[in-house]
Amino acid sequence: MASPPLAVPQTEAEPVLDLLTVPQVMARLQLGRSAVYDLLRSGQLASITLGRTRRIPTQALTDFIHARLDQEAA
Repeated sequence: MASPPLAVPQTEAEPVLDLLTVPQVMARLQLGRSAVYDLLRSGQLASITLGRTRRIPTQALTDFIHARLDQEAA
């Protein structure tokens, strides 16, 4: 009888790196495709390229939102 695979607990030192597609970011920010690509092109929103696709780390989206909130508060 095979034992079930062991679950490796995640520590706070190793955050889960979720990658979002452009349409997912569009939905979360309620922006159009061009607006999201403008943010990527200007460097305001970080991304990585995998093949011909762009992926946005969830942490980059969170950082972008926090930076915008800080700008608005200033």
